[in-house]
Amino acid sequence: MSIEIGPPLEEAQLPIYVPFEEKHFVVPGDVITEDSGFMKGHGTFADGMERLAASVAGTVERVNKLVSVKPFKSRYAGEVGDVIVGRISEVAQKKWRVDTNARMDSVLLLSGVNLPGGELRKRSAVDELLMRDYLVEGDLIVAEVQSEFQDGSLSLHTRNLKYGKLPQGIMFKVPASLIKRCKTHMHNLHCGATIILGNNGYVWIGPVMHDMDLSLREVKREKISKVDRESIARLRNCISAMASHGVLLYDTSITFAFEASLKYDIKDLLKPDIQVELVDATRRNLAQHL
Repeated sequence: MSIEIGPPLEEAQLPIYVPFEEKHFVVPGDVITEDSGFMKGHGTFADGMERLAASVAGTVERVNKLVSVKPFKSRYAGEVGDVIVGRISEVAQKKWRVDTNARMDSVLLLSGVNLPGGELRKRSAVDELLMRDYLVEGDLIVAEVQSEFQDGSLSLHTRNLKYGKLPQGIMFKVPASLIKRCKTHMHNLHCGATIILGNNGYVWIGPVMHDMDLSLREVKREKISKVDRESIARLRNCISAMASHGVLLYDTSITFAFEASLKYDIKDLLKPDIQVELVDATRRNLAQHL
């Protein structure tokens, strides 16, 4: 009678858990840590063995003993001071409702805007009747998050002259997690366009705005030159390519991508193989810039 002896304990196929300090990306069900001293935050749960596991796919973040998982894709969760780009969805009583890519529409109060000419006074019934002269459904605005209501919706304001109604341009959406938090999110690029990177994932591109006064004055509809339209279209395709490959979006990375794209036709920037070449060139330039 022969007895089979299994492999030594060190060679047995035992479950291996990556140490918490080395594990950055997780998917639902992945064990983040087995240390019971950590507290569970958003995107985590305690399994039956009292281990901390991920409930969403994303990156692990730790603040002291609090562990959370930031999802790769999610609705925008605003913070006070964020610069956002939004679209007016409704004109209500003494306020506008704004689509900001959040769980609920944000609110821009009549008292939170600059009146035409920068006049400072208490808002009257006449101002309420003239609200549609300022902003109507479909208008694009850039604003700042002022506070958060109890139901989770955001309160916006445009009391700074650099905030307000946006002129002609294009707006599109990228993952909000790819927008790098910078001192300023409004840039006049050398390629001949102005770009606003909203913390909420909405990006606006338009002709260069030398006068950044966006208070609720009447926006003139001027013809955009062919050169400006081509620059805007090229920028849009560059940012779309970077976003699809997870590249962080800020003025420097966008400038490098634009310069690397000049050897391609604008329409070719939509091809997957060209996008890979563009993103690789952008990453190399960013690595050399650091």
